[in-house]
Amino acid sequence: MRTAAAGGTTPTVDDAPTPRTGSRADRTAQTRERIVRAAAETFIAQGYRATSLRDIAAAADLSHPGLLKHFRTKDELLMAVVDVFEDRNEAALALEVEQAEGGALLFEVLAERNDRTPGYLPLFAALAGEASNPSHPAHAHMRERYRRIVSFAADGLAEAVDHDLVSADRDPVGEAVRLSAAWDGLQVLSQYLPDRISIPSALAARQDDLALPVGWIPLEDPEPRAAASAMPGVEPLVPAEAGVAAGYRTGRERRARILADASALFAQEGYGDTSLRDLAERVGVSKSALLHHFPTKEALLGEVLLERDRRVDAMITNPVTGRAVDDLRALPAGAAHSSEHEPGLVELYAVLSCEAVPSEHTAHDYFVRRFGTALASFTALFRAAQADGDLPSHRDPESEAIWLVALWDGLQYQWLYDHDGVDIGAHLAAHLADVLPER
Repeated sequence: MRTAAAGGTTPTVDDAPTPRTGSRADRTAQTRERIVRAAAETFIAQGYRATSLRDIAAAADLSHPGLLKHFRTKDELLMAVVDVFEDRNEAALALEVEQAEGGALLFEVLAERNDRTPGYLPLFAALAGEASNPSHPAHAHMRERYRRIVSFAADGLAEAVDHDLVSADRDPVGEAVRLSAAWDGLQVLSQYLPDRISIPSALAARQDDLALPVGWIPLEDPEPRAAASAMPGVEPLVPAEAGVAAGYRTGRERRARILADASALFAQEGYGDTSLRDLAERVGVSKSALLHHFPTKEALLGEVLLERDRRVDAMITNPVTGRAVDDLRALPAGAAHSSEHEPGLVELYAVLSCEAVPSEHTAHDYFVRRFGTALASFTALFRAAQADGDLPSHRDPESEAIWLVALWDGLQYQWLYDHDGVDIGAHLAAHLADVLPER
């Protein structure tokens, strides 16, 4: 079984070139292996988006037409590179399972292997974003990947229940969906905030949580306070200086249409592969008319992201009640509304958060700031909930904020591949019911 939950060794640096000997089929296989090694090295060094097939051909000591005989597109090569990682992961995982005690959960061990694998995490993020469109050649491959990972994790959790390592009241399948989603979210989040995110540590803490009954509260914890503490000031995602465009109604309507169509195109084709000419044709205006509203593609992307965050701000910065726990418990309803009524914005965010991992990407700094703001806001809410007695004392507010953001984003990545099978709101509600139990 292949699973992106396990790490492996880089399929390039330590592999000496294979001599070109044997039959024609052998030589073809050797050439493909050389191309994949060159692609992995080039993707890691330059980033997926910045790498061309000509770059890879040069690194593999082949002509561009010679490379195209083996791989027609860069997408095919990315999938082949990730397949090499996962083939090696399969062998490593089988060995770990064989050596482990019965029912032992290997999440932390596997995450440590991923951390030691140069290039794995950014290439995983690139593939997850690139393949999210149903027309992409790797879409079915990635959808099957998620199915296998959930099945593998559910089997492991069920065995751990049998060995009293996971509480018997936990649903292995539901926990597997949420665990794999949070893991994927952590892998992307760590690319933006590497100094704040330790995937092995987060998974180790989650393994400890799974050993406890759902909604467990230490006996020494007091009852929640009747009078809630002051609500923390939640920093909005959209800076105060980012105002809303003014002007005549016709101009505002055209601008809004441009933003809506740009959101759809960026989600479908990716920011890097969408040109201003593509956008102008989609909106039905000339390129010069488009530039009247947005002087550059970078400016347009910035406004698209701000528009999405204005809607999120309306959900998370307007208190539901005067109690932090109620605002946290209200998040799943907002997430469910977004996936049902604003799927294009969810897709845009999920795709771009994967695409913008390279530091030179136009949106990279945006996501660094956005993730930092989201973590600060949720940490403040969890701290207030703990002060009120609503968050059990054994839970760390900052760790819970990191896990919540990772889970939410990871569920969105899974949702890209299975709109009908992944209920983002329901899984967030199940998680928060465990973390913030009703009393």
